[in-house]
Amino acid sequence: MDAQFWLQRWQEGQIGFHRGDVMPLLEQYWPSLDVPAGSRVFVPLAGKTLDMHWLAAQGLEVLGCELSPLAVEAFFAEAGLTPQVERDADGLHHRAGAIDLVQGDVFALRADTLATMAAFYDRAALIALPSAMRKDYVDRVYGKLPTRSRGLLITLEYPPAEKAGPPFPIPEAEVQALFAPHWDIELLTRRDILASEPRFIAEGVTALSTAVYRLQRR
Repeated sequence: MDAQFWLQRWQEGQIGFHRGDVMPLLEQYWPSLDVPAGSRVFVPLAGKTLDMHWLAAQGLEVLGCELSPLAVEAFFAEAGLTPQVERDADGLHHRAGAIDLVQGDVFALRADTLATMAAFYDRAALIALPSAMRKDYVDRVYGKLPTRSRGLLITLEYPPAEKAGPPFPIPEAEVQALFAPHWDIELLTRRDILASEPRFIAEGVTALSTAVYRLQRR
């Protein structure tokens, strides 16, 4: 998945991955992390997710990163917000209230930027990447997060031969392989969601689950 692939998806409005509401799994499991108010939380490949507004409403400072300028523009426009815009080495920052959404390449975020993140929320980033890119993503992005940073990782599981991603299936064994050297991993829940995902059924997927992990950096 190169940058042009995702830019084209936004240009063509092919954004079936976007939710029109806050992710219920976020609302249910985020409190278990016990992230203090005022902490900074990182949301990679953020799109225009409403989850950023929910996190900000919990008293957190949100740093999102999104490649598509259309997604960034839509995020603020749909909320009736006019962000202040400023460029630095991370990319083009759009700030409004407690939310700072950087339009830029997630791999280019500076180490000293991510070192200030006490928490993260990854619902749509890891599953958006093919297997060949996932280790590099974990090493270069998660590898910049500080000791004791913690967050939620949400994945999908389905028979890989039944659908061409994205989103891609990521089994628990791969989560362990990617993160275990530097992270404590706890599976919080695994749920069968096939009945609520007609797009997957239409593509011939016969089994679909979502899994939520709590990760904390050692």
